[in-house]
Amino acid sequence: MRPFRKGEGERSGLFTRRTLLLAGVQGVLLSALAGRLYQLQVLETQRFSTLAEENRINLRLLPPSRGLIFDRTGQPLAVNRNNFRAMATSDRGRGVDVLVERLDQILNLGETERNRLLRDLRRSRNAQPVVVRENLGWEDVARLEFNAPDLPGVFIDLGQSRDYPEGELMSHIIGYTGRVSDEDLAGRDDPVLQLATMRFGKKGVERALEDDLRGRAGAVQVEVNAVGRVVRELDRTEGQPGSNALLTIDLELQRFAAERMKEHQSGSVVVLDVITGDVIAMASTPGFDPSTFARGITQSEWRDLLENPERPLHNKAIAGVYPPGSTYKMVTALAALESKAIDPYTRLPCVGHLELGSIKFHCWLKGGHGSTNVVEAITHSCDCFFYEAARRAGIDRISDMAFRLGFGRQSDLGLPGESAANQPTRAWKQEKVGKPWQHGDTFNLGIGQGYMTATPLQLAIMTARIANGGYEVQPNLLLAKATPREELAPPPPRGKVSAPSLRINPQHMNLIREGMVQVVASGTANHLRVDAQHRLIDPALRFAGKTGTAQVKRITERERDMGITQAQLPWHLRHHALFVCYGPIDNPRYACAVIIEHGMAGGATAGPIGRDVLVETMKRDPSRRNDRYRKMASR
Repeated sequence: MRPFRKGEGERSGLFTRRTLLLAGVQGVLLSALAGRLYQLQVLETQRFSTLAEENRINLRLLPPSRGLIFDRTGQPLAVNRNNFRAMATSDRGRGVDVLVERLDQILNLGETERNRLLRDLRRSRNAQPVVVRENLGWEDVARLEFNAPDLPGVFIDLGQSRDYPEGELMSHIIGYTGRVSDEDLAGRDDPVLQLATMRFGKKGVERALEDDLRGRAGAVQVEVNAVGRVVRELDRTEGQPGSNALLTIDLELQRFAAERMKEHQSGSVVVLDVITGDVIAMASTPGFDPSTFARGITQSEWRDLLENPERPLHNKAIAGVYPPGSTYKMVTALAALESKAIDPYTRLPCVGHLELGSIKFHCWLKGGHGSTNVVEAITHSCDCFFYEAARRAGIDRISDMAFRLGFGRQSDLGLPGESAANQPTRAWKQEKVGKPWQHGDTFNLGIGQGYMTATPLQLAIMTARIANGGYEVQPNLLLAKATPREELAPPPPRGKVSAPSLRINPQHMNLIREGMVQVVASGTANHLRVDAQHRLIDPALRFAGKTGTAQVKRITERERDMGITQAQLPWHLRHHALFVCYGPIDNPRYACAVIIEHGMAGGATAGPIGRDVLVETMKRDPSRRNDRYRKMASR
């Protein structure tokens, strides 16, 4: 027997202690594992059952049907049409590169569309589907269905897209819809706006009535398999369609106005009801096809629109700003009359120009108009009369009257993009130009030139307020709105103005209207007493008006002496042509404003358009038609 040695005992004890230590660590780990399993399997079983169920069942929002838009007679202006689109889902962006590559091979996506799809799939939350491509044809649908086994998470969805039956004709009024941007989400917490298929109003009525047209989202609960493909639908809650809108626009009159402007490159026509403020027509040319935005505009199409010098995306009726020219002379006249700077009998001389220091302010008539009163000055558009009337009234009284008649501020129309244009004041010039107001500035303002600018809508508002006797009527584009379950009907017609009074002396307002009557009877627009076929206008359709020519390029003394005419200048340097009018004379109901960009002469270019559009409007007046029917029935 081998004798026991001391070193061997020490090694045996060390081994025993290590064994015990290792067994203890293992015991602790096993206890922790058992505790964790107990926590997961027993204490949190409900939580993980829910998570597992959520992996199997998805709740998806359903975009509501967008409200429809009609003209005042019920003609459709914006509708919805069925749209087959390819949708895709991704589990937190995993495998998207392979999926997008396969989709590119089938649909030929292109680099831009491919990058957009990769970005959307990686950003998608809670397996919400994103749009691969919309407006699919049958061949694309068939190819996707055939390759479905190799496209996990891809499915065909039948949705709706916006369609605009009138295209360019109503483009500036209706606007268009597009993808929801971060700017659109500001101040809105509607979860339906997070959907990839959702479209948001970008311009026009589509934007102004967005919250009404959008409706409320529905929801669908679906069961999905491991690759995200829908197995079956478990539950569905339909959404609430958006409200339908009935506009004040008369589509046929809108078409007539646009047709009358067709021969000119660029311009605008606005027709208002002077009692209610309803916008009966608001045409701006050229326009654009809003359906290109609904289907997804290409970069080349967008570039062509932006680079077009005639600005087809620009709604000239509310955003085009121009010097109002002689159409502003009614403002100057009212300011001078109301401030007692002149009276109805005041006569001011015109020798063809008025001197201020070393500067000559010319009248349009080289030899001058002689001595004229306010009615005669409006009739013949005497510049010298209004230079002196403006000097006597002063900038403060003129600007105050202009604000009352609707200049220098946005209206209550509500369309996005409306310009306030510019009604200058002393404070405005000091702030913007850094110089004090001068007498020459007042002379220019008196005839609607200088720093003064206005929109066609503002000119129509001014004319409407003069025509209705001085009431602050505001333009209105929405006749009625209602959900699909409610009746969409216009309100009963009004025969009296309900707007507040501008508190202008009725005698002074009558003088202005008489001057506008004489403009057509014997003044600068006397050629408009007959229609395009040289027939006298029906006495029941007689109208009053005012011509205007807004200077774009100042004609120098040297150019005057050389006999240079507007027709010899490049198109973009020619004067703008303006005309405002109202009718019928005996019982005014409609006001019209026309601006033809670089049309040179208001009476010759804008005047005939204003005449034809206003006469057509009066012919279409419901009360007039009712009177005719009553007369026919009584025979």
